[in-house]
Amino acid sequence: MSKHTEFLAGERPDDVLFFLHEDAVSNPGALAEYADAVDDGHVLVLPGDDGRSAFQSATGIDPMGLAQEAMGTDGTVRDDLTGAVCPVEEEEPEENHTTRFVFAFAEAQNEEVGGLYADGDVIHAYAVCACGERYSDKWVVDE
Repeated sequence: MSKHTEFLAGERPDDVLFFLHEDAVSNPGALAEYADAVDDGHVLVLPGDDGRSAFQSATGIDPMGLAQEAMGTDGTVRDDLTGAVCPVEEEEPEENHTTRFVFAFAEAQNEEVGGLYADGDVIHAYAVCACGERYSDKWVVDE
C-alpha cells in the first residue's frame, strides 16, 4: 500500500501530505524518489516537521500560514487530495482555476471536542488555486 493510500485511510496521523500540480514544479524529476506521480502532478507524504518544511521549500508558502488563511473560505478538495474545486470558479469561469497545491494533515478522533471529531479521524485540507484563492475542506476518514 502506498503512503498516499495509507494517509487517506487515516493510517499516517503523524505525517502530512501535499500535492503539487505539474505546472507548479520546475524540476519534477527531482521528486521521483520521494513522490507518487498522479494524473496532474505529484503527491508527497512525509513526517510532520519534514513535510511542512518540504512544502514551504517547494512552494514558498508557510503551511501553517496557509491553513490560517484558507480556513476562512470553504471549498471542495477531492477526497484523494490531488486537486480541488475553487469556490471562485462559478463567479469567474474564464479565469484559470487549476489547483496548484494542496496541503493536508489528519487529526485523530476526539470525542471530547464533539462534532465532526467525535465521528472519527478528520482530514484537514488546504488548497491554493492558480487564481490566487486559498480555501479549505475537512471530512471524516472513511472506515
